[in-house]
Amino acid sequence: MNMIQNPILQGFNPDPSICRVDEDYYIAVSTFEWFPGVGIYHSKDLKNWHLVSRPLNRITQLDMKGNPDSGGVWAPALSYADGKFWLIYTDVKVVDGQWKDCHNYLVTCASIDGEWSEPIHLNSSGFDPSLFHHDDGKKYLVNMMWDQRVGHHPFYGIVMQEYSVSERKLIGKKKIIFQGTDVKLTEAPHLYQMNGYYYLLTAEGGTKYDHQATIARSKDLWGPYEVHPENPLISSFQTPRNPLQKAGHASIVHTHTDEWYLVHLTGRPLQQENKPLLDPRGYCPLGRETAIQRLEWKQDWPYVVGGSHPSVNIQAPAMDEVVWEDDVEEVDDFNSYTLNLHFQSLRIPLNETIMSLRDNPGHLRLYGAESLTSKFTQAHIARRWQHFHFTAETKVSFRPETFQQAAGLVNYYNTQNWTALQITWHEEKGRILDLTTCDNFTFDQPLGADVIKIPDDIESVYLRVNVKETLYKYSYSFDGQDWTEIPVSLPSHKLSDDYIQGGGFFTGAFVGMQCQDTSGQKLHADFDYFMYREDK
Repeated sequence: MNMIQNPILQGFNPDPSICRVDEDYYIAVSTFEWFPGVGIYHSKDLKNWHLVSRPLNRITQLDMKGNPDSGGVWAPALSYADGKFWLIYTDVKVVDGQWKDCHNYLVTCASIDGEWSEPIHLNSSGFDPSLFHHDDGKKYLVNMMWDQRVGHHPFYGIVMQEYSVSERKLIGKKKIIFQGTDVKLTEAPHLYQMNGYYYLLTAEGGTKYDHQATIARSKDLWGPYEVHPENPLISSFQTPRNPLQKAGHASIVHTHTDEWYLVHLTGRPLQQENKPLLDPRGYCPLGRETAIQRLEWKQDWPYVVGGSHPSVNIQAPAMDEVVWEDDVEEVDDFNSYTLNLHFQSLRIPLNETIMSLRDNPGHLRLYGAESLTSKFTQAHIARRWQHFHFTAETKVSFRPETFQQAAGLVNYYNTQNWTALQITWHEEKGRILDLTTCDNFTFDQPLGADVIKIPDDIESVYLRVNVKETLYKYSYSFDGQDWTEIPVSLPSHKLSDDYIQGGGFFTGAFVGMQCQDTSGQKLHADFDYFMYREDK
């Protein structure tokens, strides 16, 4: 029996929306403040997936400059109808306080990896929008509606309105069709038309350890909707030892082999002993990932096979397995004029004045910009942590002349939580390597006076990080052969949603390359390669 092992999308790949086109399957996931926006993965068998598109790749589609940490693209919804793909997404501008300022848009494309259209603004009443294509040809938008009034629950309910393709806007009445269960925090709506019913799938309970997926049905599109008799459809809340936690925010697919599956958000806590916990289930530095479960039907209600908790191993559909060539290059030598799709920048595209693959062919050149605490213009290229054990490495050439200039290897969660081993400058020692840490906006340089002087005849420095589940360490080399480990152990859990102060953060750990020049001279750094390798 062919089996699928969860999660199917490792590392920060949350809020999955699955779409089938004939015998091809696609999942769209959230990217928050990372640019380009939205990741779309492709599969032929629901088991093997590869990244094929980042559709929001122009600033006219997505301008997140100044967006808060964990703002930006929330919960995209991907569908296919009328010979093209439809992508609905939210750009969240404010996350703190009484308001959630957010704007919902629609883009379309004839091919999944083509050039997507300019966005159509739909509404700004809440987040997690989704488009329902009725079999009568009409289309309807659903999203959660935000209530900022003092004394009111902010999650007001799921609102629906018709969308006119010809007029390119929402039309007609708006109605709250579902206000959720007593679990509250009702969001992430998806509508389906099956078995003579309309099914409304939502997420509830927040997006941490008490997360769940709720499903309701109605004979009338506009409701009322009755809740599943054994709700929730899926949750990890009652199974604290399950390795797949935070299960919720889900999407349903009916396969071409007449089978049913549910993709859902999940998180895998670190397996730590004697750990200081904000939540007894632990920390998930890989972020919120995507898993899949098999569904069965009873009395016109869907059930997760094996119970309402997620399973690590499930039965695959009756399809031939299609294994893709690994699209994650173990070593990216920057010989192409386009970045690997796994690399992203923060909030905005980096044009040739900030990032270039042409100015020094065979290198990624970053022109020094703002600091790692900036929400506007960072010269920072990174990729997700996808494994609990991995090594990342780069080789950088950089000639700073002031302590305001730095370039090197970064492990990053958000502007308030990161570490960086960087080439910089010291008045007495000249060019040095130094380690900087930012822990909930408390800063340290733990090497103190023991910073590493870089010999004058050394042009490039090799930098490496080794991540071993609960801890990670940096090391460096001047020749690429002999390596010296920095004598500082850094805890992985500090790069997780579960650690960040204040809550309300939704991404995951990244590793990458950054160059900053807060003097304004835009001094550049050249990165010769970047290596990411799982350590098994």
